[in-house]
Amino acid sequence: MLNFKNPQLYNNRELSWLQFNTRVLKQAQDETLPLLERLKFLAIYGTNLDEFYMIRVAGLKKLFAAGIIVSGADKLTPLQQLKEIRKYLHQEQQVLEHCMRGILSSLEEEGISIKSYAEVNQHQKNALRRFFNEQIYPVIIPIAVDATHPFPHLNNLSFGIIVKLNDTDDESIERFGIVRVPRVIDRFVEIEKGLFILVESVVAEHIKDLFPGYTLNKYAAFRVTRNADMEIEEEEADDFMEILEEGLKLRRKGAMVRLEVGINADEEIINFFNRHTNVYKDDIYKFHTFLNLPSLWQIVGNKDFAHLLSTPFKPKSLPPFHNNEDIFCVLEKQDVLMYHPYESFEPVVKLIQDASKDKDVVSIKMTLYRSGTNSPIVQALMNASESGKQVTVMVELKARFDEENNLIWAKALEKAGAHVIYGIKGFKVHAKAALVTRRTNGRLKQYAHLGTGNYNPVTAKIYTDFSYLTSKDEITNDLTRFFHFLTGFSKKGKLNELYMSPSQIKPKVLSLIQNEMRKGTDGQIIAKVNSLVDEDVIRALYKASQAGVKIDLIVRGICCLKPSIEGVSENIRVISILGKYLEHPRVFYFKNDAVGVYISSADWMPRNLVRRIELLTGIKDELSRDKIIQILKLQLADNTLAHELQSDGSYIKIKKENSKWINSHKLIEDYVNRIVKATKKESSSSIEQLASRLFLES
Repeated sequence: MLNFKNPQLYNNRELSWLQFNTRVLKQAQDETLPLLERLKFLAIYGTNLDEFYMIRVAGLKKLFAAGIIVSGADKLTPLQQLKEIRKYLHQEQQVLEHCMRGILSSLEEEGISIKSYAEVNQHQKNALRRFFNEQIYPVIIPIAVDATHPFPHLNNLSFGIIVKLNDTDDESIERFGIVRVPRVIDRFVEIEKGLFILVESVVAEHIKDLFPGYTLNKYAAFRVTRNADMEIEEEEADDFMEILEEGLKLRRKGAMVRLEVGINADEEIINFFNRHTNVYKDDIYKFHTFLNLPSLWQIVGNKDFAHLLSTPFKPKSLPPFHNNEDIFCVLEKQDVLMYHPYESFEPVVKLIQDASKDKDVVSIKMTLYRSGTNSPIVQALMNASESGKQVTVMVELKARFDEENNLIWAKALEKAGAHVIYGIKGFKVHAKAALVTRRTNGRLKQYAHLGTGNYNPVTAKIYTDFSYLTSKDEITNDLTRFFHFLTGFSKKGKLNELYMSPSQIKPKVLSLIQNEMRKGTDGQIIAKVNSLVDEDVIRALYKASQAGVKIDLIVRGICCLKPSIEGVSENIRVISILGKYLEHPRVFYFKNDAVGVYISSADWMPRNLVRRIELLTGIKDELSRDKIIQILKLQLADNTLAHELQSDGSYIKIKKENSKWINSHKLIEDYVNRIVKATKKESSSSIEQLASRLFLES
């Protein structure tokens, strides 16, 4: 009998994530993409890696320091994982820098160059001198480090230069110092269109102005990464906002977990820095290009060179929202499923905005996880509350890296008179749900939105997600019960039509897998998630595969399941799609289930299934269900953006085996454009039929 606890059956979570980020890097290497699109993927790669070190590596270091030998199903210890991570990243750094040099070389042919101060002409140096005096000198922070000047605290992701100085009166006297470059100063100084100068080279050139009486001997750029995972002891709700605000301050001061240094950093400079910071030697990364990949957004976002990006796609309002019909009337007639960003997020925003103004609306209830800045949805909720409507908002203050934003919104909503819930003790509320209650003909009628993504109109333009809008009583009644659970004290909340974690989703998923397993070779599962980590779900999938069930998994990021193992998972195929849009939905198809199709806010990870409050929604509407199945089948056929997971944990780019390229992102853009054109020629009912079918065509 197979031992399902055999560690050889599982990929390590952290190493699987590194493989995901490597796929991001491969997008930057793809010479068929526009140059700034490739540069954008370098910025994304760097941002991802920052967060990985701040959270995942920092967590492993804490486990190791505490002497805790814990591991996942793969049984690697924290120390083993740290060693593998460092080895992997030091090797990949060479690939990264080679890729960057190639992109920068090509960009020069397009009029974009990144240079140091020494590489420009005298006229440009004069311009840089003026810029330094006017824009940098007043805010720069020179810090001497010696017996009377202690080494400064450097906040998380601090950037600057380490300098070795000589006394002008006695060159034998040497001093070390640091110049911190605040984030209010751009990473690159653009002195002419397309000419970007490394800010550290400008600062180094004017070091005499910062340390009078000293000359520069040598310098090197540096960037530090700290542990940014907050550990908050959840106490009474009245104190929670104060506790979180204190946690945000502490995040800036967490233990240092990584040091990045520039090409000029010799052993003396690194040793000076590390005497004061004590970063482990293998967590020091020396770059031969330049530091701070996320800063490349400054160049990517330069509108002068927008032609070097992929052609932007404007999300469309498709039937039944194409003619601006009253949204409540639409939802009383039918359910609507939208696929963002191809279909506009505007109807979701409009639902809340119209509800805030409608005199017949009596209440609005919502969950907010990541709403972003300048949120029109939050503004509409505030307006609704101020106009006397009952507004209840669950603002998840523990949404990582959005805590500060959410604190601001929570306070503003409270000030406007809304009832704000800050979270559920012991759980993050990650469900995406909104419920509008309206008085119609003397009775109360409710309208619901359930989604796989956040209520953030900005990310809704770059993340793929599903939105489901309905006024079906069985769903709205369940959502009423769901919000009562959030505002009350129930620990054992159970829904009838929907499924809620931590108590219902995992058992339901396992039951659905087992049902397909009973059907043997007639069973089929298609699942699309961001991450697959949960051991119980993986084992259930292995058993289903052994029974002959055909299983296709579309897993963007971490996948601890190993496909194609003889006798275990030969019926499981795993692909990852990376392209123009960030694949974000959680959606599932089970061939022999009565409902068949489900969308969810939950990934198949322990944190989502056990430690968060999430929702799983069965899609019973036939047109909506068919639309989802068609999209899943199209993505499974993708041979342009897809990589396939191998049994050894590596990924191979899927090769085009016929004469037809299938790029799921591009094809769906084309389909949506065709639907828009059809609205000018066809009747409303035929357009809706076209919109539901067209995803099948290719």
